[in-house]
Amino acid sequence: MLQPPGFVDKNFPGHICRLKKALYGLKQAPRAWYTELRVFLLSLGFVNSTIDASLFIHHKPAGVTLYLLVYVDDIIVTEISPAEVSTLIATLAARFSLKDLGCLNYFLGVEVIPSTADIFLSQRKYITDLLHKSGMTDTKPTSTPLSPTGK
Repeated sequence: MLQPPGFVDKNFPGHICRLKKALYGLKQAPRAWYTELRVFLLSLGFVNSTIDASLFIHHKPAGVTLYLLVYVDDIIVTEISPAEVSTLIATLAARFSLKDLGCLNYFLGVEVIPSTADIFLSQRKYITDLLHKSGMTDTKPTSTPLSPTGK
C-alpha cells in the first residue's frame, strides 16, 4: 500500500496509512475487498475453486451445494433451495453492506431466462442495444453475415 502523492510525512517517509477498511478509488481497494470476502467465505465453509478464483463452492450435508460467483462487486448465488440462498444472503448482509437484487435476469451482457427444468442464456438484449447504438436496427437480418465462399 502506498500513500497518495503529496501526503508523505517528511519525518517518516517510509510510513504508510493503515486503513480500517478499503476505500473505493484506491488501486488496492478491489484486492482488499476480494481478500476480505474470500476470508469470510472460507470461514463459512466455502472452498475456492482451483479453476476460477472468483467461484466459491460449499458442499453441505444432504447433497446441498451452494455456488457463489464474484465479479468485481457483484455476486451471484445459486442453489436449488431458495431457503439456503436466503440464509447465505442474510449471513453476507450481516457482515457486508449489500443489496439483494432478487433473481438473476441479466449479468455481464448475458440475459438469463429460467424455465422449470433449466436456464436459457441469451445475448439478444446486448445485440439489440448494440444495433440501436450503431443505428442499425433496420438492417436486414441474415443467418451468416459473410458469404461462405468469400464473395
